[in-house]
Formats: sequence, structure tokens, C-alpha cells
Amino acid sequence: MNPISNAPSAHPGLSVLSRLLAAVFGGYLLASALAVFLAAVLPAARAEAVLAGMQWSFALHALAAVWAFSPVSPGKVWLGIALPSALLATGALVLGR
Repeated sequence: MNPISNAPSAHPGLSVLSRLLAAVFGGYLLASALAVFLAAVLPAARAEAVLAGMQWSFALHALAAVWAFSPVSPGKVWLGIALPSALLATGALVLGR
């Protein structure tokens, strides 16, 4: 039994592995999407906008890692990382032109 959701889990180690992958790779994806989005939309010189985007991306990556190990299901963790990543990347693509 999974103590968090009271649902049986096949292997508890897979949940931890999924959360670890979400924290590392999902957090990187989200942080990269934010950096590109901010670089595209901030009303500053290009170098300053890129620098600001990179600085904020470090904070977001840390928050994504904390979120990955929060007491919600791994599916919700992945959704909570993938959906904002897709929205930021789409916004950067559309608004960056």
C-alpha cells in the first residue's frame, strides 16, 4: 500500500525514481522554458533579458524539485511540470517573433 494515497503500488521504488526524474529532467525542462520565455518577452536589452531569464530559471528549478517530492501522485507531479513547460515554450515561440 502506498501510505500517501492509500492505493496499492507495484513497486515503491518506481515512484521515487519517477519523482527523481521529474525533479532533475522535468525541472530542467521547466527552467529552460522559463528562461527562453523571459528572454523573449522582457522589455530590456537582449543580454539583460537573457540574464534575467537564466537567474529566474534557477529558482524555478529548485521549486520544481521541491514539488516533485511533494505528497501528490507522480502523475500529478509530471503534469504540474509538463503543462507549464509546454505553455511557456509555446508562449516564447508565439511572443518571441
